[in-house]
Amino acid sequence: MVSFLKKLFGGGDAGGSDKGGADEGVEYKGHVIRPTPMKAGAQFQTAGLIEKEIGGALKSYRFVRVDKHASREDAVALIIIKGQQIIDEQGDRIYADLG
Repeated sequence: MVSFLKKLFGGGDAGGSDKGGADEGVEYKGHVIRPTPMKAGAQFQTAGLIEKEIGGALKSYRFVRVDKHASREDAVALIIIKGQQIIDEQGDRIYADLG
């Protein structure tokens, strides 16, 4: 299932690396979702960046959720889904408090 989601959303590398850091971004409705799963012991916590260029400036919105996953690959799949939900619900308003 995760492999299917990964192919569908274009997330992560096939090696399933344990290192933190951003995966390649996934474009969605003019935004780019960048998974940044955080290592939490033996698990990975849901975290990511949503970015969009607005008025010539790159705006970023960071989100962190309490969800934890046994594998980095599972975390990346959910991060992309969560990022899409945030964009669907809030759109450009996520950048409103960023100045």
